[in-house]
Amino acid sequence: MNVAEAGAGAAAVTGSPVPHQSGRLARTVLAPDYQRIISVLETEMAAGRDKARAKDLAAALGLEVVPAKVEGVRSRAKRLAERGWITRHQSGEFSILRA
Repeated sequence: MNVAEAGAGAAAVTGSPVPHQSGRLARTVLAPDYQRIISVLETEMAAGRDKARAKDLAAALGLEVVPAKVEGVRSRAKRLAERGWITRHQSGEFSILRA
């Protein structure tokens, strides 16, 4: 059974795959690290900043701003963007999807 078949009531755990967002999936199907990235982007938007770089996301997540940590965040954010959860801009920045 894949994550989409598990339904909206199923919660993901660390290491679980990132499903494609069909508009019907709740954020709870995402692993906690991915949920936190989306939360940070929402916070950034609420503060008037509509985009964030991976370095800024890492800092907001309380991680050391060192290449290994920043690249880990960038990889997760790119995966979210590829699967329709957030937007990746050509500038290398990320933002939440606009409704």
